[in-house]
Amino acid sequence: MKFQWTMLFGILFALIVAIFAVINVEPVTVNYLFGQAEWPLILVILGSVFMGGIIIGSVGLVRIYALQKTLKQLTKDLANCQAEKLPQTEEEPSAIEEPPTVK
Repeated sequence: MKFQWTMLFGILFALIVAIFAVINVEPVTVNYLFGQAEWPLILVILGSVFMGGIIIGSVGLVRIYALQKTLKQLTKDLANCQAEKLPQTEEEPSAIEEPPTVK
C-alpha cells in the first residue's frame, strides 16, 4: 500500500512540474562560471528536476550499499559466533527446560 501512495505522489508531482514547465517557455539567461547562455525556461526547470532526482537516487543507492555491507558483516559475525558456541555439558543446566509430560 505504501508503494502505491508513493507512486501516486510521484505521478502528481511530475504532473505539477510538467504543467509548470509548459506554462514557462520564454527564454532565460543562465549564468555559468565561464559564461552565459540563453535557454528556454522549460528546459531549465526540467533539467533541475532531473538533476535533483539523480542526486536523491545516488544518495539512496549509497545508503542501500552501506546497509547491505553492514548486513553482510553482521550475518558473518553471527555465523562465527554460532560456530564458536561450545556444546553444553551435563553439569550446566539448560536455559530452556522442557515441560513435564503427563501420563
